[in-house]
Amino acid sequence: MDVVDRIKQHLASPVVLFMKGTPDFPQCGFSAQVAAALRAAGAKYEAVNIFEDPELRDELKRYSNWPTYPQLYVNGELVGGCDIVLDLYKSGELATMLAAAGKAA
Repeated sequence: MDVVDRIKQHLASPVVLFMKGTPDFPQCGFSAQVAAALRAAGAKYEAVNIFEDPELRDELKRYSNWPTYPQLYVNGELVGGCDIVLDLYKSGELATMLAAAGKAA
């Protein structure tokens, strides 16, 4: 399976976080903050550790046209990175998006 197909396979999940590390062991502060915001919002999501697949890590930047990690996707659409997700969480919009995707507690 080529790398774009692997990306699309992950994006079949309603909520996906491409991050450095895992939700339980984030390996950068930005990834930790997004995972914490999703946890606080009661999100059910797939987390993809970009360090486990260097080819995916490099290609996702081109695929999304977004240069940094973490990257949050809802229903296959890029929501954004840390600053955007935190703003959405603080405004309550993240919970609304997750509920619409059927992935909020």
